[in-house]
Amino acid sequence: MRAATLLRIVAVVAFVQFALHTALFLTSVPHHGAEEEGVIAAMRSHHFMFGGMSRSYWDFYYGYGLLAALVVLAESSLFWCLAVIARESPRRTRPIIALFLLYNLTHAAIMARYFFPLPIVMDGIVAALLLWAYVAAGRE
Repeated sequence: MRAATLLRIVAVVAFVQFALHTALFLTSVPHHGAEEEGVIAAMRSHHFMFGGMSRSYWDFYYGYGLLAALVVLAESSLFWCLAVIARESPRRTRPIIALFLLYNLTHAAIMARYFFPLPIVMDGIVAALLLWAYVAAGRE
């Protein structure tokens, strides 16, 4: 399979990852009982000065979740644009593919340490497809 085609597939998979993350993040509600609700209430209610602004741990948690979604959307868009370049000059895309392959593997390792399996699976699929695209771009 050609690198350009693989990069389009990666773009779609990354977009699905963005959509799943966003939907799950925005619709998630506590369902593990009073302890979980207490933690969330504490995260929201305790404010402190950080960088000249009053913030809570909830602000950081929620903001990071939104940023994570935005990063995956940007990644998806980049892969789609990279596929256009790969049609004409696949070898020129290899350094960028390698960079995002390394990023997705590192992201999966962080997910494995601090989060849960679904993002790891998505990062693994993206990384495998990027590896395939990297090899394909070298052969074209």
